[in-house]
Amino acid sequence: MDKLVSLQNFIRVVEDGSFAAAARTVGQSRSQVNRAVAALEDDLGVQLLNRTTRQVSVTPTGQAFYQRAKGILADLGDAEESIRESRDKPAGDIRINAPMSFGTLHLGPALVEFARAYPDIRVELTLDDHFIDPVADGFDMTVRISRPSETLALIDHEIVPVRRVLCASPDFVREYGEPKDLRDLTHLPCLHYGNLPSGASWKMTGPNGPAAVQVNGVFCCNNAEVLRDAALAGLGIAELPTFIAGPELQTGRLVTVLCEYAPAELFLYLLYPPSRQLASRIRLLVAFIHDRFGDHPRWDLVQ
Repeated sequence: MDKLVSLQNFIRVVEDGSFAAAARTVGQSRSQVNRAVAALEDDLGVQLLNRTTRQVSVTPTGQAFYQRAKGILADLGDAEESIRESRDKPAGDIRINAPMSFGTLHLGPALVEFARAYPDIRVELTLDDHFIDPVADGFDMTVRISRPSETLALIDHEIVPVRRVLCASPDFVREYGEPKDLRDLTHLPCLHYGNLPSGASWKMTGPNGPAAVQVNGVFCCNNAEVLRDAALAGLGIAELPTFIAGPELQTGRLVTVLCEYAPAELFLYLLYPPSRQLASRIRLLVAFIHDRFGDHPRWDLVQ
């Protein structure tokens, strides 16, 4: 029996939850799907599925094989599509994962432009601040803001450094005075990212090299837009990326403090499996994001 058909049928049984449902999906009889999966198990010499009269469940070996098989079929689909796209205009699906704030403020509007320019490419954007495995979770591309990590299984495509600054509202500075030294943050109200009610350690690079301070955390949140709004309200000093605080810094609604100290630099980068390079729609999107956000992004035009 065709091994490709057996793989497809096995994946359908896992995802649909039964042989009957998988048979309806692929347009075959239940017995045909059952024989295809049984032939695959015989060929591999392992049991992929547990079968009872009432249900079908995946064995641990079957679950591991399912993840690999799904990736293989996705890669095969990408290879076939890249050949078709070499003859035709770009088309197909792109599933993208990105962090919440960057996605709503910048990536989302950019992808709207991309979708209008390439109407045959269907874009699916999922916003989530948790790091995910793009292969295991079925994404073609993940947008991350962090320090890139080297991996042989995935490609890191760096777009641009992401600056962060210490900033506060002018009213806050008038009320509390401008901090003169990093140690001032141990008693001045500070706003920090995370869930540590007793405060947080901010790591910087200053005139004398690396430095760290345990700040007086009066308000914390796992969303930087909320921290920006708290800083605008005069609640404290925040450490914010300029892609979030840029407009307020440009208009003077926020001002930078302790400018001689710089938080650790992060990077905006793309993460995707090597096989995705074959698809022209992915190459177009990578180039589009690089043109949109690379070099000197608009949010960084601050003093």
